[in-house]
Amino acid sequence: MTDARPGLHRPFARRETEFRPSPVRAVFELAMDPAYVSLAGGNPDTGLLPTAEVADLSAQLLRERGAEILQYGSGAGADALREAVVHLMAQTGSAVSGADVLATTGSQMGLDLVTKLFCDPGDVVIAEGPTYVGAMGVFGSYEVDLRQVPVDDAGMDPDQLAGVLDAERAAGRTVRFVYVIPHHQNPSGVTLTAERRRRVVEVCAARDVLVLEDDPYAFVGFPGNDPLPSLHSLHPEGVVHLGSMSKLFAPGLRVGWIVAPPELRARLQLAGEAVDIHPSALSQEVAAAWVTGPRWRPVLDAQRAVYAERCRVLLDALGREMPPGVHWTEPSGGFFTWLTLPGVPPGTDLLGAAIEQRLVLVPGDACFVDPPPTRHVRLAFSSGSDADLIEGARRLGAMVRAVQA
Repeated sequence: MTDARPGLHRPFARRETEFRPSPVRAVFELAMDPAYVSLAGGNPDTGLLPTAEVADLSAQLLRERGAEILQYGSGAGADALREAVVHLMAQTGSAVSGADVLATTGSQMGLDLVTKLFCDPGDVVIAEGPTYVGAMGVFGSYEVDLRQVPVDDAGMDPDQLAGVLDAERAAGRTVRFVYVIPHHQNPSGVTLTAERRRRVVEVCAARDVLVLEDDPYAFVGFPGNDPLPSLHSLHPEGVVHLGSMSKLFAPGLRVGWIVAPPELRARLQLAGEAVDIHPSALSQEVAAAWVTGPRWRPVLDAQRAVYAERCRVLLDALGREMPPGVHWTEPSGGFFTWLTLPGVPPGTDLLGAAIEQRLVLVPGDACFVDPPPTRHVRLAFSSGSDADLIEGARRLGAMVRAVQA
């Protein structure tokens, strides 16, 4: 029977086809099944947070300033959050003021606002290859053409970036910005080296191309791996910086920020107000109070040590379980490692093969516009127990052997 409800069969806009399910969200229910081991979700371990302390802090804010915090707020963001961002950015070498900061509902919103503001259909954005799948969805929704520059163990290659930029210009195409995840990249886990940061900024500045720096993992380097200077610190006029509380505090609060020159920040604020009026005032106040309080840094440092140990457990298990020829990145922080799987034919359903082993992972093809012939997978270690990481590696080894030609 045909459903005759009004409007149900009206055609969608062209951009609708770009709203694709996240490869992590698509397997969320399987990942929750205790029969499966999940190495898919790159989640911070909120179980390591002192939730009773956070609850007391939230209650105190509401008792003392509840009428203010529960009211509509500024589209620019709460003053406390913006000042907290000023101090965080100083730790990556960026000298900014509160006027440069725009609060967002997570850095994903910032990514959407910048793309919306700068990109017309058919414009070009250049990103790392592989790159964050959530960014690919945003770029597609605004009908942007994405080009990718390969990543190696030192991050994006500036010389290849220069070649792609010059080729696009020679073809008469407009490159709106270069999108970079500089610390412990999602999905590869690699960090852009200090020298390459300088060169990427120089290459873009020489061609008057904006850099969009998406840096949610800066503060979750393993012990001894503190943040390198941000790209923004190297060229504030030519870099828009996206930050997030999701990895250094609590993703459920959905607190992020944009740092941009004041005139651009004002335009981004107007774009943001058209979406959500303003981000949650309560979330901003709680996040700001936590990261400016005395407990934030010790708790974060303890989390970093746990993530480092979990990474070691997983990499050691991969060393025991992977067949010859498989190799992986060795991250210095963040939540991910990236496996290269030789001998697996293009078109192989890696997720289906993993599910047969009761394993959940993210196939690497999702992170490319044009997937390369060599197959990859992203593995997350941040929220897994040692036992799950070891068992996940064992099941992955069985999967790889089953699909290798």
